[in-house]
Amino acid sequence: MAAFKETKFPADAPVAEKALGWVDDRFPLTKLWNDQWGKYYAPKNFNFWYIFGSLAMLVLVLQIVTGIFLTMHYKPDAALAFNSVEYIMREVPWGWLVRYMHSTGASAFFIIVYLHMTRGLLYGSYRKPRELIWLFGFAIFLCLMAEAFFGYLLPWGQMSYWGAQVIVNLFGAIPLIGPDLSLWIRGDYVVSDATLNRFFAFHVIAIPLVLLGLVAAHLIALHEVGSSNPDGIEVKENLGADGHPVDSIPSHPYYTVHDLFGVSIFLVIFSAVVFFAPEMGGYFLEYNNFLPGDSLKTPLHIAPTWYFTPFYSVLRATTADFMYVLMGVVAAYVVFIWLKSRLSTTVKSIIAGIAIVAIIGMLPQVLDAKFWGVVFFGGSVVILAFLPWLDHSPVKSIRYRPTWHKYIYAIFGLSFLILGYLGTQAPTDTKTIVSQVCTLIYFSFFLLMPWWSAMGQFKTVPSRVTFHPH
Repeated sequence: MAAFKETKFPADAPVAEKALGWVDDRFPLTKLWNDQWGKYYAPKNFNFWYIFGSLAMLVLVLQIVTGIFLTMHYKPDAALAFNSVEYIMREVPWGWLVRYMHSTGASAFFIIVYLHMTRGLLYGSYRKPRELIWLFGFAIFLCLMAEAFFGYLLPWGQMSYWGAQVIVNLFGAIPLIGPDLSLWIRGDYVVSDATLNRFFAFHVIAIPLVLLGLVAAHLIALHEVGSSNPDGIEVKENLGADGHPVDSIPSHPYYTVHDLFGVSIFLVIFSAVVFFAPEMGGYFLEYNNFLPGDSLKTPLHIAPTWYFTPFYSVLRATTADFMYVLMGVVAAYVVFIWLKSRLSTTVKSIIAGIAIVAIIGMLPQVLDAKFWGVVFFGGSVVILAFLPWLDHSPVKSIRYRPTWHKYIYAIFGLSFLILGYLGTQAPTDTKTIVSQVCTLIYFSFFLLMPWWSAMGQFKTVPSRVTFHPH
């Protein structure tokens, strides 16, 4: 380690320059700025899909700041929680604005994250060498789901109370340990003050700390391997005389301005929702949550917030009759793997054995549909983590895939949106059938991806990124 050496500045140097030099001698502030943004080279052909990462960071900061101010006045007590929220709305100066910013920010966060994940899906941002970036991003998504779930109970409204009751009861479907696990999560036999206190602790302290660590890991991994681009080309393979990729530009000032433009549009939309439609028709703030939680009065229809509804629809679609369809699908998939997969016979035999056990477990005499609904609910989320190893396409970007691949992506996206809508509605026979069809489409997209992603006539990927100056 070299000896400490202080930078010398001319006597007439600006005070700010001297202060920055003093800090840099003791802490690598300028180096961190240059490494992480100022002189971080990114592909020059980013489009609007690449704004959502910065927007996610903005909303994360917004949620933390508004959450701090809400916590100052909130009471994590079953007897006081609902009234404390009403106090914030009516008596705390600008409390209504802080509360609406926080509730709207929660939905905005998920909208942005879903769009961010869509970009990764379209341009293959999860492909080698960015598998770890995707896994960190997936872990962030799980943390967001946990953070939203724990925070959902805090207003202690009717939908919050009964939504938490329903979700926690799902753990009771797990054989042997389910009832004890549900009791441990709640801290009581029903959702009560003990539940509220532990959910408050997780929402305010535990999950945010984990989330911040994962965001840091996500960014470090991104800057280690470099950003992807709409063409799916590795720009680091074509370096200029200065040692930087010829198809890259410094993030500052180019993408600073690029992102600020996106931020300005986002803030206009965000402000319009906060000031004119904070409930968003009951999707951002459910109308039942304006009533205090009552353990003796069950709402006619209990549904989670909209950003959980696609996965909730998968759970509701798993009925006793649907289990027989799933048995046939599992058997057909194993036969397909045995005939079409290049896996070794040993691996195929293991998969076949697991499938036989699963089919036996799907019999109503063995495990009921509620258990399998929880399994498929969890599986519909976890399967996203395996995308880097399911996609066998020779190209990364959808730009150079066969046209019919785009139709598959469109059908998948449409089925996800339909599942999301159906999850907000009261179940009927017709809606259940539609959700079952969409559930099969959702899982088929991933489980058949190793084959369909490698099929078709692919376009030639250029050696340089496609860039149109504007």
